[in-house]
Amino acid sequence: MDQNRARETAQVLVEALPYIQRFAGSTVVIKYGGNAMENEELKHSFARDVVLMKAVGLHPVIVHGGGPQIGNLLERLGKETSFVQGMRVTDSDTMDVVQMVLGGLVNKEIVNLIHANGGRAIGLTGKDGQLIHARKLHLEADQDAPELHSSEIIDIGHVGEVESLDTRVLEMASSGGYIPVIAPVGVDDDGIAYNINADLVAGRVAEVLQAEKLILLTNVEGLKNATDEVLTGLTAQRVRELIADGTIAGGMLPKIRTALEAVQGGVHSAHIIDGRVAHAVLLEILTDQGIGTLITRT
Repeated sequence: MDQNRARETAQVLVEALPYIQRFAGSTVVIKYGGNAMENEELKHSFARDVVLMKAVGLHPVIVHGGGPQIGNLLERLGKETSFVQGMRVTDSDTMDVVQMVLGGLVNKEIVNLIHANGGRAIGLTGKDGQLIHARKLHLEADQDAPELHSSEIIDIGHVGEVESLDTRVLEMASSGGYIPVIAPVGVDDDGIAYNINADLVAGRVAEVLQAEKLILLTNVEGLKNATDEVLTGLTAQRVRELIADGTIAGGMLPKIRTALEAVQGGVHSAHIIDGRVAHAVLLEILTDQGIGTLITRT
């Protein structure tokens, strides 16, 4: 290593030090998905990030998605998939595939990646330790669909939402030196399993744990305004104004609402960052600039 590169490395470490000191002992909940979960280089980049976070005293908790992987396996099995308002209609057979992919293939791959990069992880679904108590999600028909009445309730099968959380298993894992990796599958009082949106699970986990940060990895740079500039340093009130004036709309709206609910529920800050950037999590947490949209209560 030449002297210039050595000085650059030292500068990076010095810049990170106050953030490490500030956040040591804090919980950071990360929703992991998108390109960061499909590109091999980005997979290892993400794993190294969370291993380093754990090594310097932070407590990362990962909630992952897996929609593309579910879709790929369903296609290979010859099982047709349909969507309503962006949500997969999930019958019993599809739910079996969901559990196999999320709780098995995807979850264990993330655990293995963390182990391969020097960390210790434990894979969980919402069934483990009664972590996620779910209820069935019913959708109201979209008023823009002329063939449906606005009051009609749509049953999309084994798709749920979080009723409550019992985070004792997460706290035990984190205090024991493990990084929890959560597949967003919950169960109701009758033992019926439900697929739950990973963003929503991450937001609720962050709230219940009173996390320092909620980080949502996406395939965009962050929330942008009309001139394509990334907005950051937003308060909850400013976010509500941007929703009201239409700046926040479309596919970004559910993520922003998850972030907003988290900070209103006690999470110190929420971050929407570009998972296509190598080491995105560390860049957001441990550098002065950050790389995405930051939302705080005030």
